[in-house]
Amino acid sequence: MAANQAPIDRAFGITNIKSHIPIILDLEDHNYDAWRELIQTHCLAFDVLGHIDGSTNPTDVHDAQWHKRDSLVKLWLYGTIADKLFRSSFKPGGTSRDIWLRIENQFRKNKEARAIQVDNDLRTLEIGDMTIQAYCQKLKSYSDLLANLDAPVPESTLVMYMLNGLNDRFDNILNVIKHRDPFPTFDAAQSMLEMEEKRVLKFNKSSVTQKDTSSSSTVLTVSEDQDQKPRA
Repeated sequence: MAANQAPIDRAFGITNIKSHIPIILDLEDHNYDAWRELIQTHCLAFDVLGHIDGSTNPTDVHDAQWHKRDSLVKLWLYGTIADKLFRSSFKPGGTSRDIWLRIENQFRKNKEARAIQVDNDLRTLEIGDMTIQAYCQKLKSYSDLLANLDAPVPESTLVMYMLNGLNDRFDNILNVIKHRDPFPTFDAAQSMLEMEEKRVLKFNKSSVTQKDTSSSSTVLTVSEDQDQKPRA
């Protein structure tokens, strides 16, 4: 392929869009913003961004080259979305701009209702038997999703949600974090909790080892006492 070949011509050389867009858009994964950014960047690089933002249009119904490029962009869009989303957004005919808007509407509709539900999930999340890392990842996931829904959570509030969902494993460190001045960031609070988690785990292992050692000594003493008893 010639080095000076136009980007718009190079676009037709893409045989596997997934090698350029490494994620699949899915309603359940909440990855719309990342997918949107990748698609827009990809289309910009190959000079076809106007096909999804509506800034370019065919000169007339016989503009075969424009329709050919638009069909390519449609294949890119359909090739990077989950099957369920494909079925709900597919309609015969139309342009890549039509598909782009239908997909956007899938994620933007009922935004306020979704934000309320996610906020409730965030507020009521409890650590249970999760590790601190898994727990914090889930909190951050909810927080990121709310930001995508234009309902960002202040970092200090997110830290309080984190603390509220802890159980008695972390009673020793809980008040330390709450009364720290200045109030810790999310990352700082997570780091403190991870250190406490390691301390508690080490303490529990030590307690189990001591208990096992004590039990073994008792068994040994009883065995020796029985051996020393005179036999009839």
